[in-house]
Amino acid sequence: MRIAKKMFTLHPQIIKKAGTKEFVVLPYEDFLTIQKELEDYEDLRLLRESKALEKEAPTTSLANVKKDFAIH
Repeated sequence: MRIAKKMFTLHPQIIKKAGTKEFVVLPYEDFLTIQKELEDYEDLRLLRESKALEKEAPTTSLANVKKDFAIH
């Protein structure tokens, strides 16, 4: 299931040096939004990597765990 993310609009200020774009200045809120999105992306990347590494790992159903530990 995919969850649609709300798009956001950046408000950059571009600083030129000798007529060439050299720097971008962002409002602090834009910076925080980008930082959060990058953290979320990194979390998702690590989750996918972990799932791929554990793909062939043996599993036990919850029903079997309850049975093994006599949990009702």
